[in-house]
Amino acid sequence: MLKPLLAVSGIVEKRHTLPILSNVLFERIEERLHLLATDLEIQVSTSFLCSQKGADNYLVTVSARKLQDILRALPEQAEIILEAQNNRMLVRSGKSRFTLQTLPAEDFPKHAQTAEAVVKITMSQKTLKSLLLLVQYAMAQQDIRYYLNGLLLVLEGNTLRAVATDGHRLAYASAGLEQKSELQEVILPRKAVQELVKLLSDSEDEVNIELAPSQVKFQIGDVVLITKVVDGKFPDYTRVIPTNYQKHFSIKRELLQQALQRVAILSNEKFRGVRWTLSEGQLRITCTNTEQEEAFEELEIEYKGEALDIGFNVTYLLDVLNNITSEKVTCSFGDANSSVLVTIAEDSDFRYVVMPMRI
Repeated sequence: MLKPLLAVSGIVEKRHTLPILSNVLFERIEERLHLLATDLEIQVSTSFLCSQKGADNYLVTVSARKLQDILRALPEQAEIILEAQNNRMLVRSGKSRFTLQTLPAEDFPKHAQTAEAVVKITMSQKTLKSLLLLVQYAMAQQDIRYYLNGLLLVLEGNTLRAVATDGHRLAYASAGLEQKSELQEVILPRKAVQELVKLLSDSEDEVNIELAPSQVKFQIGDVVLITKVVDGKFPDYTRVIPTNYQKHFSIKRELLQQALQRVAILSNEKFRGVRWTLSEGQLRITCTNTEQEEAFEELEIEYKGEALDIGFNVTYLLDVLNNITSEKVTCSFGDANSSVLVTIAEDSDFRYVVMPMRI
């Protein structure tokens, strides 16, 4: 009972202007129990077999958090009985009894199924999850340019691309598909992306995706997630990704990650600036703050290009290093006023671009 409840209740808001949106809709139809939750933008539903035969069908909504907490507090193998009666739900297990308030199911808002999906694709859960994880950290948070608070999915031919940007950095990744499709672009809301990452497993099990003009449906095993798409024009990512950089160096990811983590301790808390000074065979990383404190790291690198002095937001650099698993990363540069391009050998399509900052 707890697993399907957790699958749907992740999108439930703790405090909502509409009390019913804090609830999960329970629908008993013969031997199956259907659960559904929504926040008006995203809807997640699932169903499972319940053992009791011949019980009455019912339709009721109950607090997601309270029921979840009760189930978590009961012993793992405990059997539970749910009964809906007189605006209440009774939860019984052994000698434990809990009576929860319910709200009328007819007031619960369900997503209307829109017109037929334009495109249907199938891929492994593992592939989609890794694609989302490669880019989702670059999504904006509460930006007034609402289309940046999401992730762009581009379906073209037999390739699915994922792009996220907050205006200061951009992450791009792609995955191959077995079937071909015409060009389709949708922007998934931030919350839908985060929920998908939780629901997807690292297995070869399939996920079915249906794209319609105003919504996208993901079928992950017994769980169905339907999300509205963000209405807006995503920036042209092809203009942001540099293609002609001549200065490069490769370095062990962990080595660079740990050096940046150390210098970040003394970075300015507001601006988070870090300075990279490149010269032949070495990379110097420095951070200073308003209290005149300084952090300094020096790393040996294979670099033969001209000297370069450039500043970045250290958080943006750490984000990519924390979210990729490759052993090495390659950093490419134009000049002191251009962005840095981070790539990895394991995935030739992956691109991460960080704009420079003045320090």
